[in-house]
Amino acid sequence: MSGIIRTYKRDEDAVLHFREAWYDEDDQHFVVNYGVVGHQSRTEESGIDGETSPEGLMAAFAAQCAEDGYAVIPEAEQFWVVAQFALKSKDGTERDRYLERKVKAALTGELAWRGLGVVDRTDIGNSRLNVFCLCPDVTKAVNAIKVCIRNEDLDFTKLSIAAAPHGDPTAFKVKHSPKQGAGFTL
Repeated sequence: MSGIIRTYKRDEDAVLHFREAWYDEDDQHFVVNYGVVGHQSRTEESGIDGETSPEGLMAAFAAQCAEDGYAVIPEAEQFWVVAQFALKSKDGTERDRYLERKVKAALTGELAWRGLGVVDRTDIGNSRLNVFCLCPDVTKAVNAIKVCIRNEDLDFTKLSIAAAPHGDPTAFKVKHSPKQGAGFTL
């Protein structure tokens, strides 16, 4: 069994919370991760006895989330946040591919453990490395990406970040750039 259930809920103060669960097949644990979007989450793991199935736990988790007012945010209601790095060569070098792997791994963890979304894909071309992230909160995702890139000692001076609604990927607006007034091109 694979897959993850990721749900969100706004509280009475309009603060976005998340709750997610998955079954870790390697460790045979059911994992629940939860918290306020944009902040380090809390995680609880439990072993699975012979009478409980991972599918049953996932179904119970989904039912509890629904009862508590948590729901999946459809992709159409989320945003594309693209972390873009300027490269020296048009099609990328082996060094650029290493950067791609490092950035993807770092952002995957940074976003996931804060309920900020997922790294959907990466591409290299036109002298750029683009990391496409699907996120429920643009401002918090942009801040987390900047912190992550700095903390990982990746080339922050080459980083630009732009965001667009999921349904309008041509409407990117710059959220961070090393140059004032710079545009954004994929």
